[in-house]
Amino acid sequence: MKWATPKERSHLGQARRKQVGRQEHSAFNPKKRKIPPLALLQRSMLGRVPALIKLKYELMCQSPFGYFRGAVPVMAADLSALPATGIISQLCGDAHVRNLGAYAAPDGRLVFDINDFDETIRGPFEWDLKRMAASITLAGRASDHKESSSRQAVEKCIERYCAQMHAFAHMPCLEVGRYQVHRMGQAAPVHKALLKAERSTPQHTLETLTERTSKSGATRRFKQIPPTLTRVTRAQAEAVLASLGAYREMLLPERRHLLSFYRPVDVAFKVVGMGSVGLRDYCVYFEGNGPADPLFLQIKEEPNSAYTHYLPDAHPAHHNGQRTAEGQRAMQLQSDPFLGWTHIRGRQFLVRQLNDHKGSIELEDLSGGGLEAYAEVCGELLARGHARSSDPLTIAGYLGSGDGFAQALAKFGALYADQTEKDWEDLRRSCKTGTKAKSAK
Repeated sequence: MKWATPKERSHLGQARRKQVGRQEHSAFNPKKRKIPPLALLQRSMLGRVPALIKLKYELMCQSPFGYFRGAVPVMAADLSALPATGIISQLCGDAHVRNLGAYAAPDGRLVFDINDFDETIRGPFEWDLKRMAASITLAGRASDHKESSSRQAVEKCIERYCAQMHAFAHMPCLEVGRYQVHRMGQAAPVHKALLKAERSTPQHTLETLTERTSKSGATRRFKQIPPTLTRVTRAQAEAVLASLGAYREMLLPERRHLLSFYRPVDVAFKVVGMGSVGLRDYCVYFEGNGPADPLFLQIKEEPNSAYTHYLPDAHPAHHNGQRTAEGQRAMQLQSDPFLGWTHIRGRQFLVRQLNDHKGSIELEDLSGGGLEAYAEVCGELLARGHARSSDPLTIAGYLGSGDGFAQALAKFGALYADQTEKDWEDLRRSCKTGTKAKSAK
């Protein structure tokens, strides 16, 4: 592989403007869709737990933003039909305002970063920005912002992304890899998420998800809270626990040693998120030095990224749990020390801690000035994730100066939010008539 000079890498980015101009990113034409959104959603349900498919549709029908969260396959198809820069980065794949959050770093400090990577894959860097732009617009509408305020928030997000990418382009490479975002305390929604994370301790999870099986409280098990938390059969529990063998082997030796002090106590099935509803998601409750030392691991099924079909040259990992874990490590400054992967009965799973000091924002947190301040944080964190996994010089070379790119993304965000609302209405009508439910079988 030929080593390129910084100047050559910057010029490469500038040259990509001939492939797709910065202003061209404002365009979206739903008439170019080859497959109807409902058919794409139906296809994405294949292989999911049949009893939970109805629940997923019901959750998506609650609001346009809820639909947006569950409709990554639709947006993946829409983005693939648009002209692309060809500047490749690790994508979050589902970049929206609720997929950033607080969690505990390996050293115990609370950090705020992108924290959902089920759809992660290598692809054109602007796809994350376009999904985030639509997300901010929909979140602004849901939190009673004027259309002009939502548009301005998108512009602030993209402007912050561009400014930070230009800063990364002039930093030493090692400094880019360990760059800390310090402005987050200025955003009230982030502050609220950090407060939630501070309270979300393993002990809190223990009280929330488990119950005593004796008066002494010496033994506990998962609660039964259908449909979101249900006990599993003995055979299912044995299969889940057996999968921990392969998981342990891929952990770093020091983390494998730490895990060896914990014994599994109980296993449950948990419904999580929006896009993941219907996938197999297990929780394992461990105890270390007694009941006051709980550890919860989540073993989460990972199918192919919704973008895989449209990125034949992305070289996705042969194991989707591995794809998800490695994508997360590529974009995050600090990741869960127990992050890993395994397999159960031919299906691929991500393994991570469950609710270890995790906290996310709610749409109501974005009222008033919260939306714009939070949008800037989103832009900066996406810039860091892309800079860590791509070439900031090339991306900065493409972005250039001026605010034309930000304005184009704001226009795209509004157009896509409009279409999302129409698609949501179509889904609601199909749920009422039962046409969708029938086709999903």
